[in-house]
Amino acid sequence: MRKVIITDTTLRDGSHSVFHQHTLDEMKSIAKALEDAGVDIIELGHGDGLTGSSINYGFGLHNDFEYIEAVASVLTKAKLAVLLIPGIGTIEHLEKAKELGAEVIRVATHVTEADVSEQHIKAAKEMGLFTVGFLMMAHMADKETILQEAKKMESYGADVVYMTDSSGAMLPDEVYENIKYLKENLNVPIGHHSHNNLGMAVANSLSAYKAGADYIDGSLIGLGAGAGNCPTEMLVAVLDKQGIENNVDLYKIIDAGDDVLKPIIVNKGRELPRFNSDSLMVGYAGVYSSFMLHAKNASERFKVDTRDILVELGRKKAVGGQEDWIIEVAHNLANKDKIMQPTK
Repeated sequence: MRKVIITDTTLRDGSHSVFHQHTLDEMKSIAKALEDAGVDIIELGHGDGLTGSSINYGFGLHNDFEYIEAVASVLTKAKLAVLLIPGIGTIEHLEKAKELGAEVIRVATHVTEADVSEQHIKAAKEMGLFTVGFLMMAHMADKETILQEAKKMESYGADVVYMTDSSGAMLPDEVYENIKYLKENLNVPIGHHSHNNLGMAVANSLSAYKAGADYIDGSLIGLGAGAGNCPTEMLVAVLDKQGIENNVDLYKIIDAGDDVLKPIIVNKGRELPRFNSDSLMVGYAGVYSSFMLHAKNASERFKVDTRDILVELGRKKAVGGQEDWIIEVAHNLANKDKIMQPTK
């Protein structure tokens, strides 16, 4: 069976769980444990991508360039990756990241907006970086649309294209069908990044591999936005049981989570990843986890159920940057009965 390349996102997506407050020493110790376990690619930085530290997305304890320089100093085998969202990060930021030790760039856009990645992917390739196209919120598009956008990223020069389940809304059959369709119609390798809001992250990752994906993401103890990501330890265990070759040592990756990451999370007073009804509803509705707090506030203001707000936002296919819809949706739900009452 073909080998899986594993990218661990503990130090990027996982940073949402600690409000981007890792110290430089914590970043280095976690990265070193991941490398020692055999992880192929280690992604780091603010949860919202390169230079995401801001009043809009939350300030990090350190900026991304300090993190890159610190982690690069302890890595000797694993490749160091950063994620860039066009409009947050720029080509100039990318140049600086490379200068400090980044080797892999993952350029992320909404699943229907690959066009905005063109200049960043092309620039990354010119810099000699291993370049990944990262299509987020893939559950919002059919397989034909996903392929259309993936082909754009491929044409810009992406070495790999990812189908990303950003809100943990997809099911294994859906993942399999979409990845298989991409595999049949693209000339570059396919990757998959999953969140665990419906408890499907490991199953979805396995389905992605079986459909043809060569790159799979995980995060130690499942740390990440929403209900978290596919737990790297669990992913490796399942791959091993299936006889699927990978470079990660199961015992060492378990120890990285138990002995290195968990004490850091506990010392920060943060909860370890676990199922809760909020993350379930985010996955069920198919919206970003960042909508939850705003939806709760709107629920209290307009006296409507938070769950109804999220489901309606999912039906409207709301994406990041459309938080203003939350108030509109809550207002409309609150007045729905009045509007539907017949006039006398």
